[in-house]
Amino acid sequence: MKKEIIEWIKTIAMALAIAFTITFFITPLEVHSVSMNPTLVERDYLILRNTHSVERGDIVSFKTDIQYTEAELQQFNFIQRLRQGKTKNLIKRVIALPGDTLMIREGKVYVNGEQLEEAYLNGEYTSGDIEIDRIPEGQIFVMGDNRDNSLDSRSFGPVDMEMVQGKAIFRVLPVEKIGKLD
Repeated sequence: MKKEIIEWIKTIAMALAIAFTITFFITPLEVHSVSMNPTLVERDYLILRNTHSVERGDIVSFKTDIQYTEAELQQFNFIQRLRQGKTKNLIKRVIALPGDTLMIREGKVYVNGEQLEEAYLNGEYTSGDIEIDRIPEGQIFVMGDNRDNSLDSRSFGPVDMEMVQGKAIFRVLPVEKIGKLD
């Protein structure tokens, strides 16, 4: 009996160690908005690689101080509410990195003086004229692919890299869209 209990304890400890190791390196994420359409849609289920190292064009999830409304919280199941807390985690595309210049003028986005080619956009126009001489160290400028329906750096400014939870690397659901994210 004692030997069987020890084997159970070993098995449980091993399972916990594996689970902790996996969650240290990756995080699951469900998309809850239309701001990244057509690239990501509501109810897409993603895997994030936990990192603060990102490149222009990466899709990242980050913490914000923006509060969920009660109506938004009601859409989540109990586990999601516990995991999410009351502040929103957003998912957006990295447009500019520390040290980059950024200009949005006449619906076009320019980084370091070059117009971005953005085949992933929902639409062709980016609203809001913005000019930033230099993205501060330790920050990134992010925008959604669905620019008309995206709360992003055009509204709240650059995001601190410390707030980045991870880079979206793989879509798990829906099954017909399983695959690596570019």
